Amino acid sequence: MKPLKLFLLPFTGLKLGNHQFEYKIDNTFFEAFEYSIAKTGDCNILLNLEKQETMLILDFNVEGNVFLTCDKCLGNYPQAISAKDRLIVKFSHEDLSNSTDEVVVLSKNESEFDISFFIYEIINLAIPYVSVCENPGKLAFCDIEVLNKIQTLSANKEPANDTTNSPWEILKNIKNN
Repeated sequence: MKPLKLFLLPFTGLKLGNHQFEYKIDNTFFEAFEYSIAKTGDCNILLNLEKQETMLILDFNVEGNVFLTCDKCLGNYPQAISAKDRLIVKFSHEDLSNSTDEVVVLSKNESEFDISFFIYEIINLAIPYVSVCENPGKLAFCDIEVLNKIQTLSANKEPANDTTNSPWEILKNIKNN
């Protein structure tokens, strides 16, 4: 069975009004996306679906942890994420290429909608741009050897005090002439 089949949302048999769905994200979800930033994780998704005559309004609430690679020590660490997002799905017989980031257009003949990619995007957008452990070197999953090597390599560098070839020195000489 395909791991993302669980995220096919059947909406044709639902009555008009609000409906809630819960999803549990685990490692198999992240493995389905080959180039995912997070390779493992444990998240809970609460989806509130409001069905109307011509559209669906999907409100996602994501809470959980994903494991990321620390940009400083290269160790894996858990990153707590929390995100909310909304997606609007409209039904139309006309041109289906009018979809945007916030609005998806489906044919009126559709009976289910795959929400896996939207959940994937919400999780990835909740991940911080720079991934760094909260306490580098003090946590069990932090790679102490890498941190020590960075420290020794950065401590051995000579500060660049050579101002004879500095562009600022050339500018000062122009001013003095």
